[in-house]
Amino acid sequence: MVHRKCLNISVLSIILSLWVVPAGSHPHVFIVQRLEAVFDDQGLAGIRVRWKFDDMFASMIAEDHDRNQNGRLEESEVKKIKENAFDYISKFNYFVFIKIDDTPFQVKYTTDFHAVLKDNRLEYLFFVPCHVRAIHDVKKITVATYDPSYYSAIFFAKNSPVTLSGAEGYEVNTAIREDPSTTIYYGMIHPWTLFLEFCLKP
Repeated sequence: MVHRKCLNISVLSIILSLWVVPAGSHPHVFIVQRLEAVFDDQGLAGIRVRWKFDDMFASMIAEDHDRNQNGRLEESEVKKIKENAFDYISKFNYFVFIKIDDTPFQVKYTTDFHAVLKDNRLEYLFFVPCHVRAIHDVKKITVATYDPSYYSAIFFAKNSPVTLSGAEGYEVNTAIREDPSTTIYYGMIHPWTLFLEFCLKP
């Protein structure tokens, strides 16, 4: 009986080793996001991003950075989180990939970073400046948020995934769907993307 159990475990190990998806590539961090398209008197000013993390990642950040363990983050603790657990993704476009009329826009920096810890839930908030002047012709913007390594999986929230701010002077249309022109995870995943179109009102 013991030998048969060991044999079954060995066979299972072989089967798992033959699985076509490389080990370690599946998501370890899960993020639910909301995006806000922010407009000014010239057109699109940028995208405000809100990420809510899974409980495990939140616990790790709290353990490492909530030094007084009071369940909330002080300004000094937020600064350390930015330095140690956010700034490193700058080399990956901050996981925010924008195209303006199909031309890639490089996210070189973000502003207004803040981290909030409440009831053991962690959120990041930050702003991505992306100035696009409004004209009478439609400007087409796509905003895909993803981790190219797929270590982190980012999903749009079910309720109010996209909002607009300052858009009263413009005709604006938004849609969220998979982007067939972009693939990650060995070509198997098309990131869910914000498709944003806007122009001056007639």
